[in-house]
Amino acid sequence: MTTQDRNRPFRVLQLTDPHLMADASGELLGVNTRDSLDAVIAEAVKSHGQPDLILATGDLAQDGSEQAYRAFGDRLQVFACGSAWLAGNHDQSGVLRRVASEYQAHRRQIIQGGWQCLLLDSSVPGQVYGELAPSELEFLETALAENPELPALITLHHHPVDVGCDWMQPIGLRNREDFWQIVDRFPQVKIVLWGHIHQEQGLNRNGVHLMATPSTCIQFTTGSSAFSVEPLSPGYRWFELMASGEFRTEVGRATDFEFELDQKSSGY
Repeated sequence: MTTQDRNRPFRVLQLTDPHLMADASGELLGVNTRDSLDAVIAEAVKSHGQPDLILATGDLAQDGSEQAYRAFGDRLQVFACGSAWLAGNHDQSGVLRRVASEYQAHRRQIIQGGWQCLLLDSSVPGQVYGELAPSELEFLETALAENPELPALITLHHHPVDVGCDWMQPIGLRNREDFWQIVDRFPQVKIVLWGHIHQEQGLNRNGVHLMATPSTCIQFTTGSSAFSVEPLSPGYRWFELMASGEFRTEVGRATDFEFELDQKSSGY
């Protein structure tokens, strides 16, 4: 736990769904995922400078390999701040946790800059959909109850609401009602943030801002009925969080990154 100068925003960078592989030349639908992550990081540094915290919200590896997680951790060394990593449906949670701990990136509760950031593991081994185990829900409830004065940002990998894509409906958070029953009791929750859907979204539920963020590699087509990708640039999300609970956020994209996307694929 660290403190932050309350006279300036707490700056958070979200990186999500890089899908790195053990093979440095590994591609996802024609995109070299290490190169696209490098381009996104370079754009974030150029446009926003140094963050105070990095949230990495799942599918860090496509193949669940130790080499992929180390490649991710090594790339974050350009930043002077700490990071926190979450598992997604493509990750091997045990391998991720072991490597994350070596990079001091295994924190689940971060109190910094007048905010509380909570990371929930929604991954289910062998499944694309997500679910929060009873222990995760208990962790969420306890952390919010213990810090009612702190505005809260909750992040997980899987989407806890309908995102308007028919094919994604069955691969979101299965027990979302249990999640919202807790969140609805704590008015200090300002933001719920996720990855998984490879696209930008901004919604609102009972005053809570709901946000999804582009992948650092390929992008899924917004509003599609069946699996579909579109040639949008890889991206990230930047937050400036004030201790008052107010915040600013924007999505940035590495528009100079050149790639040939395979748009004919029926899955990834």
